[in-house]
Amino acid sequence: MTSFAGWQMPLRYGSEIAEHQAVRHAAGLFDLSHMGEIEVTGPGAGAALDYALTGSLAALAPGRARYTMMCAADGGVVDDLVVYRRGEQEFLVVANASNTATVAAELHGRAAGHDAVITDATGETALIAIQGPAAAGIIAPLTAPDIAGMKYYSGASGTVAGFPAWVARTGYTGEDGFEVYCRPADAVGVWEALTAAGAPAGLIPAGLAARDTLRLEAGMPLYGNELGPDITPFEAGLGRVVKFDKPGDFVGRSALAGRASAGPRQRLIGLTMHSRRIARHGYPVFADGAEAGTVTSGAPSPTLGRPIAMAYLAAAADGAVFSVGIRGEAVPAELTDLPFYSRSR
Repeated sequence: MTSFAGWQMPLRYGSEIAEHQAVRHAAGLFDLSHMGEIEVTGPGAGAALDYALTGSLAALAPGRARYTMMCAADGGVVDDLVVYRRGEQEFLVVANASNTATVAAELHGRAAGHDAVITDATGETALIAIQGPAAAGIIAPLTAPDIAGMKYYSGASGTVAGFPAWVARTGYTGEDGFEVYCRPADAVGVWEALTAAGAPAGLIPAGLAARDTLRLEAGMPLYGNELGPDITPFEAGLGRVVKFDKPGDFVGRSALAGRASAGPRQRLIGLTMHSRRIARHGYPVFADGAEAGTVTSGAPSPTLGRPIAMAYLAAAADGAVFSVGIRGEAVPAELTDLPFYSRSR
């Protein structure tokens, strides 16, 4: 167990490599109840979210989800979010655990003047994720309504093992999977039912360590590493989440438009190490021997069999020879397209 954003969280249940490989080849079960859940409801909920966030949420169809960001007035990322539209006047905003209070407070302020109610429902919501190629086959017999045809980034109200839940086909691993939002009192029942149903298919519980290596292989950013107040979505290669064509103003629009026009000040890249040595967060990156950037995330890749990393480069370095400074030594690294891993569809 480890302390994480005020919660005690499982770092691993056994072998983090086994947990990682289970998600890639069968299924893993994650307790993600530390994530923040904020409800935005009312006739003006969609308009409030359009002003508060970079995405176009009022246009989102009920039952669909969208990855988006909350930015400050200067364009820096306050948090990256998943927003579900659960009904015509009901949205669920899912925030990173360390940012839940900040996001809730910002939503309260930014919703002023809109006919919308902001409710922090984190304490009343548990979140369990089942991820991996076997996930659909495991959860489908336990779930009503039928989820066989549920599209990626969609969700529906129903039941899992008889317990009321919001079930969404979303995740943070690069694999197919589902996230189950339920009452805390029902979480153990949901967990035990999924565990029993998944055992024949190879499902095992997975902790934070495996979740981090899975998302890193999939090239997914982590707030505090690839995202933060000094980074705009354009530096992170996620300019697509900024919807300048939606009606009305939104927080950060002017600064983000300037950044879109001028181009990013740095760019996020992938690196594959040429040795077993690991490029950790904060290590310097060199291009042709000159310091050119900083590692944001790094770990051994169980899928690729070599250490990988994401890093920000302060300037273009096409054709350069790369290395990472690890304890005073320049360790060779290869520029690698992101993501490092993409599942077969």
